[in-house]
Amino acid sequence: MKRFHSIRKNGDFQLVYGEGKSYANRLLVMYVRNTGRSHSRIGISVSKKVGNRLDIVGVERPAAKTENFRGIEGAFQHLCGLHNIYSENRSEQV
Repeated sequence: MKRFHSIRKNGDFQLVYGEGKSYANRLLVMYVRNTGRSHSRIGISVSKKVGNRLDIVGVERPAAKTENFRGIEGAFQHLCGLHNIYSENRSEQV
């Protein structure tokens, strides 16, 4: 897979937002700024309004062997709530 140079610093994002030209469609807004560099960089920003897309790996512990589905589901929701991934009250991803 080809690797891209990336924008990582908040200040660099702010320069692109402030000085770049914007292009938009119904799903995305793209800001483009000419830097004179020999390569292009890409930065991805996702608003909290949209929600974070995460990789999550769950590993069951031995105590889960005797637990039913509802118990496992509750444990998963609890951990997601602790990490602000899932709102138990609204039953939706944050």
